[in-house]
Amino acid sequence: MQALLAFENAPPFTAPLRFFLTAPLFGVLAGLLVAFEGADLFASRWSPGALAATHLITVGFMLQIMLGALIQILPVVAGANLKRPLLVARLVHVGLSTGALLLAVGFLFELPAFLGGAAALLGVTVLFFLAATAAALAGVPSTSPTIRGIKLALVGLFCVVGLGIAMALALAGAWSLSLPELADLHAGWGLGGWAAVLLAALAYVVVPMFQLTPAYPARSSWWFPVAMLLMLAVWSVALLFEQSVPARLAQFGAALLGIAFAMQTMRLQAKRRRARPDATYRYWQFGLIASVLALVMLSVVAWWPEAGELPGWSLLFGILLVAGGFLPFMTGMLYKIVPFLSWMHLQNYGQARIPAPAMNKILAEPGMWRQMLAYFLALALLLAAVFFPARLACPAGLVFAVANGWLGWNLLGAIKRYRSHFADITLKLATS
Repeated sequence: MQALLAFENAPPFTAPLRFFLTAPLFGVLAGLLVAFEGADLFASRWSPGALAATHLITVGFMLQIMLGALIQILPVVAGANLKRPLLVARLVHVGLSTGALLLAVGFLFELPAFLGGAAALLGVTVLFFLAATAAALAGVPSTSPTIRGIKLALVGLFCVVGLGIAMALALAGAWSLSLPELADLHAGWGLGGWAAVLLAALAYVVVPMFQLTPAYPARSSWWFPVAMLLMLAVWSVALLFEQSVPARLAQFGAALLGIAFAMQTMRLQAKRRRARPDATYRYWQFGLIASVLALVMLSVVAWWPEAGELPGWSLLFGILLVAGGFLPFMTGMLYKIVPFLSWMHLQNYGQARIPAPAMNKILAEPGMWRQMLAYFLALALLLAAVFFPARLACPAGLVFAVANGWLGWNLLGAIKRYRSHFADITLKLATS
């Protein structure tokens, strides 16, 4: 798998970096919103505060990191060079950040104009990104599971954004739709067809590379993205024709696929060559366990739909899957990708004459561990707040904001050290 990597094709460092540094800010905003809204946010998954906080995380945090990662990895893994990557990154970053803020404000204050504006801006931004990536991928054969997974994840992104635009316009009064069922499908495409497929495609490279595990089995790597999109397609068609049984079977199938991927990753981690666990490994372990628990809940709902109406069930599921699963995966990857890219660009800049500092000199392990413990405390408080919202909603939100602010601080510290080493290398090259 690592033989596919062509780091000489990497875009300028600032292209993906702007996304990585912005994402924690949206995590801080989400935490502050939880603290400000308090118990009202935990009243229902449909409360204005819950919708706003959810989209600050899914669009402001997760989508930022995923699009930034794609800008970095497309030329390196697939040889798909974006035309003018810095311009693409600037335009997508501005559109995505502004759209996420408009969307959150629209949900929180129930402002149809903001929802409509956010839908339009995010739709244009994502379509622009998809057009840029499609042009880069044109003619690139699917020679690895990662390349095919990326292509299929982009299909999932198109579907989730289309569904999101339709729902936002419905909320803005443009037309009438059955929102609860469509919202579940929107979440399915977003977390399954887009986030999970892309995460798996990237995991095929970054887990063996950074966690020193054996490679993923070829057969399952090739077919996991296809099977996931197939389940979501069945779910979509079943919803269109109002067939509840096929829809539930498709949900169950998607849940089983996610559990299988998580279990497979844990088995590979058990065979890793590095004895001492680092923060990235622990983040991934935690994320895998939380994801399996959430997907078991989804499996139960597929066979017993009434379970989804139990008090707190939907909120627990969402917190476990998003805050307990996807965010730890992405934070763990950031803690490897940012120092690795810093090291790589410094190594290239030194022209093989001046070695770059080790990755642990760019982003030290103790800071990552402390931030991780703060995040785990925040997650525990969020889960407990589902049952005791009056007492725990505010502290849960504040600790979540602190943990994400700490993440941003750690990443900024890495960039500060990168710039310091860059200046040192510049001086040494000038005087050598």
